[in-house]
Amino acid sequence: MLPRTREEVAVNLQIGQHVMPKLNRRAFVIGSATAAAGLALGFDLPFGGPAVVRAADGASEVNAWVVIRPDDTVVIRIARSEMGQGTLTGLAQLVAEELECDWSKVTTEYPTPGQSIARKRPWGEFTTGGSLGIRASQDYVRQGGATACMMLIQAAANSWKVPASECKAANSVITHTPSGKTTTYGKVAEAAAKLEPPAEVKLKDPKDWTIAGKGLKRLDTVDKTTGKMIYGIDVKLPGMLNAAIKDCPVFGGKVKSFDEAKIAGMKGVKKVLPVGDSAVAVVADTWWHAKTALEALPIVWDEGDNANLSSETIATWLAEGLDDAQPTFIGNQNGDVKAAIAGAAKTVEAIYSYPYQNHATMEPMNATALYTPDKCEVWCGTQDGEAALAAVLDVSGLAAEKIDVHRLMLGGGFGRRVMTDYVRQAVAIAKQMPGTPVKLLWSREEDMQHGKYHPITQCKLTGAFDADNNLVALRYRLSGQSIMLSEGSGAPKNGIDPFVFQGVDQSGEAAIGYSVANLLIDYAMHNPNVPPGFWRGVNLNHNAIYLECFMDELARAAGLEPLAFRRKLMGKHPKHLAVLNAVAEKIGWGTPAPKGIYRGIAQVMGHGSYVAGAAEISVTDGSKIKVHRIVASTDPGYIVNPAQVERQIAGSIVYGLSALFYGGCTVKDGRIEQSNFDTYNSMRINEMPKVETVLMPSGGFWGGVGEPSIGIAAPAVLNAYFAATGKRIRSFPLRDQNSTFA
Repeated sequence: MLPRTREEVAVNLQIGQHVMPKLNRRAFVIGSATAAAGLALGFDLPFGGPAVVRAADGASEVNAWVVIRPDDTVVIRIARSEMGQGTLTGLAQLVAEELECDWSKVTTEYPTPGQSIARKRPWGEFTTGGSLGIRASQDYVRQGGATACMMLIQAAANSWKVPASECKAANSVITHTPSGKTTTYGKVAEAAAKLEPPAEVKLKDPKDWTIAGKGLKRLDTVDKTTGKMIYGIDVKLPGMLNAAIKDCPVFGGKVKSFDEAKIAGMKGVKKVLPVGDSAVAVVADTWWHAKTALEALPIVWDEGDNANLSSETIATWLAEGLDDAQPTFIGNQNGDVKAAIAGAAKTVEAIYSYPYQNHATMEPMNATALYTPDKCEVWCGTQDGEAALAAVLDVSGLAAEKIDVHRLMLGGGFGRRVMTDYVRQAVAIAKQMPGTPVKLLWSREEDMQHGKYHPITQCKLTGAFDADNNLVALRYRLSGQSIMLSEGSGAPKNGIDPFVFQGVDQSGEAAIGYSVANLLIDYAMHNPNVPPGFWRGVNLNHNAIYLECFMDELARAAGLEPLAFRRKLMGKHPKHLAVLNAVAEKIGWGTPAPKGIYRGIAQVMGHGSYVAGAAEISVTDGSKIKVHRIVASTDPGYIVNPAQVERQIAGSIVYGLSALFYGGCTVKDGRIEQSNFDTYNSMRINEMPKVETVLMPSGGFWGGVGEPSIGIAAPAVLNAYFAATGKRIRSFPLRDQNSTFA
């Protein structure tokens, strides 16, 4: 799971079933070692109990996951956040599958993190990131559905005075098989809720799924397309005011002074407030009035020591980390690389670099807060409701039982809304205006220039060959930022930030797919003062480019075509090889490409899934690139909704290619230069290639879907570009290399 800052992670809450006792706020905070492992909140699974717990509308709660109304409507509680990736529908499918309910009558709702903690966390983790939404909770949500099903069957059997073993459930109807008697879930839900849950439940074999595993329509599509869906930016409360905020443009800088009198008479302005020591907010009747006044407000900044920071100084510092004399953390090692390189018949060396990237969510950061001395509530989109709750707890100063966070649909997350800086600011503003709800909305410029950016890195790679052109050594030196350390999430485990080695790990859910006799992959930690964050796919993105583009370079040096070269190194990595072979076959790798079309290929493992991609491109004038087609394969173990997986892969290609061609944030005078979409672009529909997917779930494990395929888009295109031009591009985005979409 994604770690949180020390102030944002709660631990060891011994909480009653219905009443949350008073807690010392510092008892809510966790040390760094546990932060990396996740929340330790005493996760329970109280699937049912002797007392009926009613839903907000009075319907019977069979257990924490399932509410059934008298008309047989099934309400499934969803703890993970929905931000366009389809987790809401996928989790509902898993619960409904085991519940044996009528899918046409399924709806969903979000429990709040406050409710969850008060009930000993029956919904488990609220974190939605790292492609964990389904794979990290699939087992216990299925148990929730299966448990509710057994309780409903038992309630029906009790009413008929027959053994439950003689009854079966399907499509929200319970049948007593010998007699043919039937009843519906809605009729027995209240009685079922009063039963003790079974001690054990048996989950279905995925081969027997009838709801899960199918490409069903998303549950949120209609509300989104009709405008009914409420996002954080849409919140309206009685008497609500609006706030615009401006943080010091230089990272680490502070507010020296501001002249409130200069805007005192401007239309709609209510207050000008300091927010922490680095920001100023204007509160007004409308957001536009607040923003207009804020722009007119004279603010004097203390820019601090980072005012001279630039992309050039950062690049120079990172380059120092590539020196062999620099101390490093080792992530993957075998054999004796130094000796193998020294004795090699031929060596190949390359240096790659990857820039800062902004999340650029369509909906800028926002949160609405209402503070009184007795209660503080927040309405917002968040990827981690519990982290947001902890932020409210810390800033409000109230006891834990007096706070809550109401989660809303996210207009984009991509890792940005794991962070809670915007929640903290909203509470800090509302605390200065008790009794008045205040909606804080960042401007696009604020969102662009005060993000938590994809970490910037450089990589030096060295390959060594023997006299027969066999690869005998691979040296892979990373230099760049640690998200864990920069975010204050604590000291990385054994000095190592595990996110750094995504895609090149020795083993695990982001393992390298090649075997080399002598291998060394290490990392020099250099942390510039531009804050890094979890950007969709995170370190997998640049590691895939570095490794897969260099594999092409090594193939050329060995006199082999790129697929054959990779296959020689992948004998011990059958699942990596399987997805690679799949895209090669579908794109026609062994046959000549159409005239003027060139191909590239790449593979990687990330977030528990094996993915590969093959691209077909054409190039005009040496720099205008048309991406015609991308074939992408994935083996995530199991697939809950294949239609959503296909869309997620296509979306990943958009994100990966946008980053490759247009992404990249530059730093000048201690601040991010890009301030809106005119300077931080995204690919357009006419630039989008045809995407063909190959879904090949092999079973036995649960991998992620939303992020892994981002990693293969860029290297596949870059390798095709080399095939077309003979030129190797090693720093990005392509806009800085005078290369564009055709």
